Amino acid sequence: MKNQITPKTVLIAEGLRKSYGVKGNAQQVLQGIDLRVTEGEFVGIMGPSGSGKTTLLNTLATIDRPTDGGIFIKEHEISKMKDIQLSSIRRQHLGFIFQDYNLLDTLTVKENILLPVSLTKISKNQAEAEFNAIAKILGIKELADKYPSEISGGQKQRTSAARALIHSPSLVFADEPTGALDSKAASNLLENLHEINQTRQVTIVMVTHDPLASSYCNRVIFLKDGRVFSELYRGEKTRESFFKDILDMQAVLGGGHQK
Repeated sequence: MKNQITPKTVLIAEGLRKSYGVKGNAQQVLQGIDLRVTEGEFVGIMGPSGSGKTTLLNTLATIDRPTDGGIFIKEHEISKMKDIQLSSIRRQHLGFIFQDYNLLDTLTVKENILLPVSLTKISKNQAEAEFNAIAKILGIKELADKYPSEISGGQKQRTSAARALIHSPSLVFADEPTGALDSKAASNLLENLHEINQTRQVTIVMVTHDPLASSYCNRVIFLKDGRVFSELYRGEKTRESFFKDILDMQAVLGGGHQK
C-alpha cells in the first residue's frame, strides 16, 4: 500500500471494516471499503440511513478506530497509531466541520478561528494574514470581535469552516455541515467551500444526505449496507446536471432524502 502513495494522494482506505458489539453478536457497519482521495478533490459521501456513511467519516477522521483494514493520511498509516500520535496528525493535517459548530462561547469569532494555530509554530503575522484571507472568502471578517451568541447559525458554521482551514490542513472532514442551516445559509456555505476548494486546492471529504450539497462536489461516493455501491464524477457537467444525476442514483438506492 505504501508504494502506491503518490505525492498528490491525501487519503487511502483499504479493506476498511468496522463492527460494534461482542463477537458472535457484532453489528457489521463497514464491510470492506476501499477508497482513495487525491489533493484538491471535493468528495461527497452519501447513502440511505444506516448505510455507514457517518461511521466511515468518523473512522477516516481518526474519531473512531477501524476493526480491520488500513487508513493512510499522506504518508502516515493512522490505523495503527497510538492516541498521542493521532493527536499530532489531527493538529498537523486535519480540519473538522461539524453540524453543531462546536464553537467556544467564551471566545470571539476570531479567537475561535485562531484556536488551532495556537498549538502550532505558525507566527502571529502569518496567522493574522491567514485569518484575513479565509475570513474574507467566508464573509465573516467584520464579525471578528463578536461572540457566537451574537451571530446567526450560518455565520457560526462559516466560523467553524474558517477554524477548520486556518492551519492549512491536508484534509478537511465535514459532517452534515448544512444540516442545521436554512436553505440560504446552506447555499452560502456551500458556495464558500466550493470557492475555497477551487482557489486554494483544499481537499474536502463531506458526508451529507442532501443531493443539493453533494452537487457542489466533483465526486460523490454512494454507500449501501456498509459497502461502496457506486460513484459519480461531475467532470465537465454543470452543477444542475450533476444534481439530477445524484437524484437518479438516490432513486436507485431507495435513499430519497434520508438522514
